[in-house]
Amino acid sequence: MNGMNDDPLDLLPELFLLGGAVLGLLTGMFLPRHRQPIVAWICALALTGGLAAGAFAAARPGGMAFESYAIDPLTHVTRATVMLATLLVVVLASGWARGHRRETEAYVLLLLSALGAVILAGTADLLVFVAAYLLASIPAYALTGFAKDAPGTEAALKYYLMGAFLGVPMLAGVTLLYGLTGSTDYAALGGRLTGVPGAAVACALVALLAGVLFKIGGVPAHFWVPDVAEGAPAVVAAFVTTVPKVGAFVALFRMAGEFFTASAADWRLLLALVATATMTLGNLAAFFQDNVRRLLAYSTISQAGYLLLPVVAARRSDLAAPALLFYLGAYAVTNLGAFAVVVATGRDSLGGYTGLARRSPGLAASLAVCLFGLIGTPPTAVFVGKLLAFAAAWDAGQAWLAVVAAANTVASVFYYLRWIVPVLRPGDPASPGGPGDPGSPEGPGDPEGPGDPGRPRRAEGPGDPASPEGSAAGGVSRGAAWVAHVAAGASVLLGVASGLMLARGW
Repeated sequence: MNGMNDDPLDLLPELFLLGGAVLGLLTGMFLPRHRQPIVAWICALALTGGLAAGAFAAARPGGMAFESYAIDPLTHVTRATVMLATLLVVVLASGWARGHRRETEAYVLLLLSALGAVILAGTADLLVFVAAYLLASIPAYALTGFAKDAPGTEAALKYYLMGAFLGVPMLAGVTLLYGLTGSTDYAALGGRLTGVPGAAVACALVALLAGVLFKIGGVPAHFWVPDVAEGAPAVVAAFVTTVPKVGAFVALFRMAGEFFTASAADWRLLLALVATATMTLGNLAAFFQDNVRRLLAYSTISQAGYLLLPVVAARRSDLAAPALLFYLGAYAVTNLGAFAVVVATGRDSLGGYTGLARRSPGLAASLAVCLFGLIGTPPTAVFVGKLLAFAAAWDAGQAWLAVVAAANTVASVFYYLRWIVPVLRPGDPASPGGPGDPGSPEGPGDPEGPGDPGRPRRAEGPGDPASPEGSAAGGVSRGAAWVAHVAAGASVLLGVASGLMLARGW
């Protein structure tokens, strides 16, 4: 790395996100409702500009901006992952929020939360970390209750209360670390914790981990995940289970490498036990889910357990950082692809997907790729990510943890197949998925259907799998189907390309 500097251009990708949010909000204030989609284009252009600026920054020497923000590969990869994932979510949201009286706010909140996730990953100071935590969380709370219906309001309340409840001990941990060392800078903490009593450091780290575990959806801070995934609009569920988690994992990895290793506390064992509990509980709970959103929620919890393996291996394996970064990118695209299918079909029940392969073969294929990808089946990208994560844990002397993770991966096959099996069954107009099925877009039980005035309506067209034509849907269904296809294709391409690179020893 180069030395410290105060050049604002080092933060140009983050400034694109902030500028897009501010410009979008100001523009939306003066636009009539039917012109609000312009804000989606502004946000999409801001994300594209941020990606270009991030690519340019990655080609330059790294350093430390404003003494508290690291410009390094961890930050570069997080920028790219978060912005690409948010761009896909904006495409999903452009159909879901179209015509809503607060359409502008939806796009702006997405960008602000994404900005918080990026800053979480790049910060090298606990005070900035706290600010980024709030920035990533508060817009997500608002998005969860965006529809102002009963399920969304309940989910938003649980999400907020859990975040506030775990944010308090996190602040206490930051305060205790500052009191013990006189600094909140990661590098300074790493140099000063060596002489601090282990019990005091252990208390501080456990308190600090409370907030981080909330953001990643790890046990025991996971309770909000299934409720938010089911109660919030599907587009919001896709975002909050993906994007903030990317920034939080990189933040945790940076903390582990910078100052956890300097403490006398056995934090590796603690995180290994948390990883074991997280992946096991997520898999066991997913076995019995008939609601696909809750199934994906528990799937994201189990994935958080696997993603903790490279964190446990920090500073003990050269594979740790590449494993975490690649796995995060692979998980983000695959999880968004699975949620995009849920948005495209408008169905939440497993039975509602009966015959999807006949009605919409492309959508069914994308769903199968994403679900097999979440299992970790070759040639998908998550397979390579899991392989690297397991190898990093093994290389770091945590062979038992790699074995537990592999066993959990095998166990997860069952509940993903429970979703794939009805997709491949022949459809029947009288079977679940018809107008009376709770998972059907036309049914009164569908929380996003036209029968519920509290949510933006999902545009219906010939591509809705419930319609006779069964091709790509209009409105949100068409955009969501496009996102699903892109995500599935990206998962396979990333998996094949990375597999070839590993085979050639690159």
